[in-house]
Amino acid sequence: MEATVERSYQRLVVNLEELTTLYRHLLDLVRKEKQLLIDADMETLQENNQNKENLLFKVKATDGLRARYAAELATLVHADSEAPRLLDIAKNLGGAEGERLRVIHSALDLLIRRLSTLNKENEDVAQSALKNLGGALNNIKDTLSGKKTYGGKGQVQRGPEQAGHFVSKEI
Repeated sequence: MEATVERSYQRLVVNLEELTTLYRHLLDLVRKEKQLLIDADMETLQENNQNKENLLFKVKATDGLRARYAAELATLVHADSEAPRLLDIAKNLGGAEGERLRVIHSALDLLIRRLSTLNKENEDVAQSALKNLGGALNNIKDTLSGKKTYGGKGQVQRGPEQAGHFVSKEI
């Protein structure tokens, strides 16, 4: 392999391995997030979300480098440099280097799919919790505000929150 291609390949591989590590850490945080949502540990959840945001910032920066390195290597191996794809680069590289790119691509693909699935599950848990909380708040509000209905002769009759109010005399 030519020296410039080798350098470009090594930069891309190191970058992809770093990206894989970051995604694995992100996967751990998302798994932890689900348990924190279930436990309703808001303080730790907030800390976890801050860590997740910081990690996502790092992922975004690393992914920008990945795109640049992939475009550079794609140009060198005569692949599409406008929209470089790891599998196309691996095909054009061939040999052990191409196989290594395919393995890294497969690992990243699996991590991203798992992250998407867990993130969706976490969203469902959070939405369910918010729905239950909203229902509980509405019940408390209804109980505290009381039911006001008009009785005979235009007088306001208080609801069942006052003792001695019969709803029905039939059994």
